[in-house]
Amino acid sequence: MNDAAPAPTPAPAPRKRARVRAPELIGKGGWINTGGKDLKLADFRGRTLILDFWTFCCINCLHVLDELRELEEKHRDTVVIIGVHSPKFVHEAEHAAVVDAVERYEVHHPVLDDPELATWKQYAVRAWPTLVVIDPEGYIVAQHAGEGHAHAIARLVEELEAEHEAKGTLRRGDGPYVAPEPVATDLRFPGKAVLLPSGNLLVSDSTRHQLVELAADGESVVRRIGSGERGFTADSFSEPQGLALLPDGSVIVADTVNHALRRFDPATGAVETVAGTGRQWWQGSPTSGPALEVDLSSPWDVAWWRDKVWIAMAGVHQLWTWDPQTGTVAVAAGTTSEGLHDGPAPEAWLAQPSGLAAAGEDRLWIADSENSALRYVEPDGEGYAVRTAVGTGLFDFGHRDGDAGQALLQHPLGVTALPDGSVAVCDTYNHALRRFDPATDQVSTLATDLREPSDAVLVGEDIVVVESARHRLTRLRLPEEAVRVDAVAHRTQRAATEVAPGTLRLDVVFQAPAGQKLDTRYGPSTRLLVSSTPPELLVAGEGAGTDLFRELALNPDVTEGVLHVSAMAASCDDDPANEYPACHVHQQDWGVPVTVTAEGVARLPLVLAGLDA
Repeated sequence: MNDAAPAPTPAPAPRKRARVRAPELIGKGGWINTGGKDLKLADFRGRTLILDFWTFCCINCLHVLDELRELEEKHRDTVVIIGVHSPKFVHEAEHAAVVDAVERYEVHHPVLDDPELATWKQYAVRAWPTLVVIDPEGYIVAQHAGEGHAHAIARLVEELEAEHEAKGTLRRGDGPYVAPEPVATDLRFPGKAVLLPSGNLLVSDSTRHQLVELAADGESVVRRIGSGERGFTADSFSEPQGLALLPDGSVIVADTVNHALRRFDPATGAVETVAGTGRQWWQGSPTSGPALEVDLSSPWDVAWWRDKVWIAMAGVHQLWTWDPQTGTVAVAAGTTSEGLHDGPAPEAWLAQPSGLAAAGEDRLWIADSENSALRYVEPDGEGYAVRTAVGTGLFDFGHRDGDAGQALLQHPLGVTALPDGSVAVCDTYNHALRRFDPATDQVSTLATDLREPSDAVLVGEDIVVVESARHRLTRLRLPEEAVRVDAVAHRTQRAATEVAPGTLRLDVVFQAPAGQKLDTRYGPSTRLLVSSTPPELLVAGEGAGTDLFRELALNPDVTEGVLHVSAMAASCDDDPANEYPACHVHQQDWGVPVTVTAEGVARLPLVLAGLDA
């Protein structure tokens, strides 16, 4: 018999990873949430650093902020998350607007304001959102685009902690986050409002996770509904937005970050969930069925139209409906592809619809925010069709009045049907209230100097505007004459990728997280969808497929455009003994501006997860 102690089991050797030295963090706008201190990469040596490239208009970026909250709390002493704010719209390059967004979405880590996309270019980022992981020695070890990567990053963080603690290169301690001073206001970044039968106004006080009932003056607080703490209970909401009054006097609430619809009874104060599970919808999940069993994705606004509640499902670029008679939900318009494409509702493309307003039985107006567009749904035979009144797509925006065909908006979030058949548009990033008249096909400006208007409500002969970034409601008399403004036009400022003429190899890079593999039990676990603007840019290669690579044939007569790429991959725990392994979906949409030149590249890599070899 051998009484000697058994030899200790050696720790598994750390995985070998590609290591690229991380570039310095630079941004002309400076730092937010640091107490005024400028930070450098060297300040994070000894910590795992996660860079979150985001912009505050982007719903997918907001999803990632929520995905990272648990990781941020669990590894507070070894991990630092840095938001790198990289704007799409002109308004998002304003420093004050970024400061507002950081508070609005409760970002509890330092943020670098990079209005000129300097750090974005240094890290070769191509999409919002993108996460870059830097190890405690200052090397890039992973990059992830899109949503659904929190589990993979959490596992990588744990590996890096163990590896660098063993090497002596891990440094624990407090991070550099410094909370801003709280500001006392009755509302804090309110989202939407609705007029109650009593004459009072109900407002979604989004950042404080409450509903607030105001008296008819729009200022005096009558009561608050909800605890004010983020949650999913009968006494809590999570960043509520849209509100719709039902015929029975109750109010449907788009409880955005809870991915749910709630019903509020003004008479009793009771709140109940009527749709959603609290989980975010992912590709492959059911899109119809019993409302309390189907996942939703960031419902941003709601409207009562044609005996149903219509839902602006911003998170998946669709419209859904909830039928209170049957207690079911279903997709009504949109394919989940992000863009501007009209036609039969099931085939239409939307881009983060964020505002709805019913105009009788004939039309449902849509503020299609990422398209900077005003659109509408109308009955079409046995179904519905989606049409565009103002706007051209994802990349053109500005403030221009006149004929609707050339008029421009900038990320509108709200629409209001007016008594004369026209529609008021909360042109959020232009800080303006605009008007479209279908009778004349003209766009005009009703009011300016509104700070991020996000909704408006008719009250008698007045229109009450939710000035979200001024934390108040503002009452306006609808003017007889439109306000005149200087016209401006913009395009999204991202450097185009130079590609060679002929054939372009598209590679979506995906490396399954450690301990996982692609889930092929029920068929292919990857999906790739490619299209272009203009459509003539591609001679061949557009459409859907299951491989994460594609040979694209470019049209020699088209020298520039945008490639639209949507990719999805499902990975599951690699454990043969587990009959029901945990699975995760990774997905991202890219819009890649390209210029065709003889000196261009013949391969376009887009990183979904991992590093491009």
